Amino acid sequence: MTDTPAPLEPDRAGRESAAPGPGALFLAFLGIAISGFGGVLPFARRMLVERRGWLSADEFNETLSLCQSLPGPNIVNLSIATGQRFAGARGSVAAVSGLVLAPMMIVIGLGALYGRFGGVERLQGAVMGLGAAAAGLVVATAAKMAEPLLRRRPWSAGPFIILAFAGVGLMHWPLPWVLLGLAPISIAIVWRLRAKAAP
Repeated sequence: MTDTPAPLEPDRAGRESAAPGPGALFLAFLGIAISGFGGVLPFARRMLVERRGWLSADEFNETLSLCQSLPGPNIVNLSIATGQRFAGARGSVAAVSGLVLAPMMIVIGLGALYGRFGGVERLQGAVMGLGAAAAGLVVATAAKMAEPLLRRRPWSAGPFIILAFAGVGLMHWPLPWVLLGLAPISIAIVWRLRAKAAP
């Protein structure tokens, strides 16, 4: 592992973002953590791709795909990978610390309050409303992530998106088995398409 920050390519707006150091990574993931009640993936994409311009949409998709295939929470894996990419081991530690510090303290406080007031009917309704909002954010993020794939490779990416959704979402098959089934086929197709496109 290296602690040397990697240079960033210009983002879509044409401006070049400086490679973030551990402090910037800590603050960015802290902002992600305190924004995302019920799931922070939509906020992670917004922060890393749209606001900071540290990752392109494709880079975010590729990094998240790798993180989803590894054990552990996807967002924690994403923070480790992003921190390592830009600031080495120190960046990974900073990103993970920013991600878990505030939620840990908030959850401890909320857990104590819920233990005392959890039976209140209005509180239960509020919690259900937060869950519905979080589900909507996840769907919106999935659509944003799928857009560049479908725009560039609709006939190769589309079927795999549908098959993965059907396997995990509708058939309730375990995610590792769906990945083991689809990943080798999708990789082989991409290699074949690139080989054909090469001069």
